[in-house]
Amino acid sequence: MSTQSHPHDSETAVAVVGMACRYPGAPDVRSFWHALRSGSEGITQFKRDDLVAAGADPDLVWHPDYVAARGVLDGSRSFDWRAFGYSRAEAALLDPQHRVFLECAAAALDDAALDPARFPGWIGLYAGSEGPVLPQRDDVDALAQMIGRRPDFLTTRAAYKLGLRGPAVTVQTACSTSLTAVHTAVQSLLSYECDAALAGGVSLAPQGEWGYLYQEGGILSPDGHCRPFDEEARGTVPGEGVGLVVLKRLDDALRDDDRIAGVLLGTALNNDGSDKIGYTAPSLAGQRDAILLAQKTAGVDPAEIGYVEAHGTATRMGDPVELQALTDAFRTSTEAVRGCWIGAVKSNIGHTGSASGVAGLIKTLLMLEHGELVPTLHYQRPNPLLGLDSTPFEVCARRAPWPAPDGGRPRLAAVSSFGVGGTNAHVVLAQAPVRALPAAARGGPRL
Repeated sequence: MSTQSHPHDSETAVAVVGMACRYPGAPDVRSFWHALRSGSEGITQFKRDDLVAAGADPDLVWHPDYVAARGVLDGSRSFDWRAFGYSRAEAALLDPQHRVFLECAAAALDDAALDPARFPGWIGLYAGSEGPVLPQRDDVDALAQMIGRRPDFLTTRAAYKLGLRGPAVTVQTACSTSLTAVHTAVQSLLSYECDAALAGGVSLAPQGEWGYLYQEGGILSPDGHCRPFDEEARGTVPGEGVGLVVLKRLDDALRDDDRIAGVLLGTALNNDGSDKIGYTAPSLAGQRDAILLAQKTAGVDPAEIGYVEAHGTATRMGDPVELQALTDAFRTSTEAVRGCWIGAVKSNIGHTGSASGVAGLIKTLLMLEHGELVPTLHYQRPNPLLGLDSTPFEVCARRAPWPAPDGGRPRLAAVSSFGVGGTNAHVVLAQAPVRALPAAARGGPRL
């Protein structure tokens, strides 16, 4: 079977053979791609009267600094409990994050055409969530509530219901949780702890949290819009979501004739340590070193990377530190200016917490599959603190074809996710190998 030339050793590369997601305004992968291509924003701007009528605290809602906006996941409280063998009473004890995560994990396995009952190897599961979103009940057994709601039981519950016999590990690194889960799953595959793995995360808000109080100098936007890299960038917006990718060693995926969305060439994970001004602050050195390690692991020249999906919180400190860290990493091999596109999915769906890193990964995989760049929203003029004109990067503000590199080389991209507390994750990835069987005969890219 012929393959396109790739800058990696396939023995250490990992293929993405399936994915599933639900994000604001996008109940599945197909609609997520449509929203990205069309430049749609999934943030809901609520009417204050409607929030009060729904039971919100009027004093909070009418506070002058209250921002009535959030990226909301439609149908997050509904659950097909019969499909997973629960009774209605049992399902009521499950945290909504556990429920939507279980549904998404099942959908990801379906997308990968992977049946755990027939798969000859072990399937691992690596993911994380936010804290419980349901209030404690006094009329229900405390142990049953704990098992049904705590993040500790997110992955083991899904492994039990789906019949997954590989490692089931709950990951918790704040904002970088889901990309940390991807890195951990890759390491598990390469050490042969499992033969396929699901990785991702989920984040839902407690019932009734529709907006937030804006604080000057904080991380949240004053108007409910997230503007990464723009001169008007003043913070991010909370969002809900769930996303998972299904991974296999590339050699195994090629052998099994799997449909491949993209190839993870190198992943890296580190922590800032004390090299920053405060515990919650980002570290230029920490981010730079994670990026460099992923590039080294991938065996990739940064000059060949055509797109970076940034963490992109649009905060006053976050964006400048991230751009400088990327620039320092890329400058080890290239002096090019504006040769690499950069974007951030938070402009579309807000900051989806434990599900944010995998949102950026799925977005980037879809761009690689379709050979198309999609816009970062609300970008008008560059933030002068970024010094973009002297960096290797240019903000991708409109949809455009993604030109193929010369010489039959694959398109290369990278994804960053950085957690409060300093855990930094970075992934370098490539488009899928071109095989002898035409893409149309294999079903083509996910639409």
